[in-house]
Amino acid sequence: MFQVKKISILRPDSLKEAGILLEEIPAQPVLCNNWPEQYPYSPLVQFRIAHNDQEIFIRFDVTEKYTMARVNTDNGPVWTDSCVEFFIAPDEAGYYNCEFNCIGKALVGYRKKGETALHAPSLLMSSIKRYSTLGTENFEEKNGNNRWSLLVSLPVHLLFRHNFRRLSGLQAKANVYKCGDHLSEPHFLSWYPIDTAQPNFHVPQFFTDIEFQ
Repeated sequence: MFQVKKISILRPDSLKEAGILLEEIPAQPVLCNNWPEQYPYSPLVQFRIAHNDQEIFIRFDVTEKYTMARVNTDNGPVWTDSCVEFFIAPDEAGYYNCEFNCIGKALVGYRKKGETALHAPSLLMSSIKRYSTLGTENFEEKNGNNRWSLLVSLPVHLLFRHNFRRLSGLQAKANVYKCGDHLSEPHFLSWYPIDTAQPNFHVPQFFTDIEFQ
């Protein structure tokens, strides 16, 4: 079971400092290319995750050939841009998909099997803190040796179909992804492997066990 370390001094209003603190956490590679014949390109992606009992902090570090940030609103189609994603299932009933483009625009939904996603309302979306090394302005696709980092803090109440008051002791299932559906070289990478014929991240049967210390 993967352990999510508790770092009590992490603060959502100091994300740059939080990013430095997260450097003590071993980086996890997102390198499973589950559909190499259709989508052979694999950018370099890793993440670090920790919590302070009230927020989940995730730092994504990416190196890729094509980077784009067209989506300019929360709960928009961020997966079409350069996108990183954290999916978590606190129980067997459903799961949350938390997705971010490279400038921090976010999409958060809750899904049950066979049901349409329920998106988090704007008040909850505004509680997500984000810091990107690329800033916050939209841009068209850039080609080159593009490197960027995104740090986000996700408050426990963002798991809005549950009533968690703290994270310590929570056991769940999760996976982490990198994609870019509309980039010149689309790609679909996962932290833990996925066994489907076509790219699909909405497959909680391929999540792995995690525990918040």
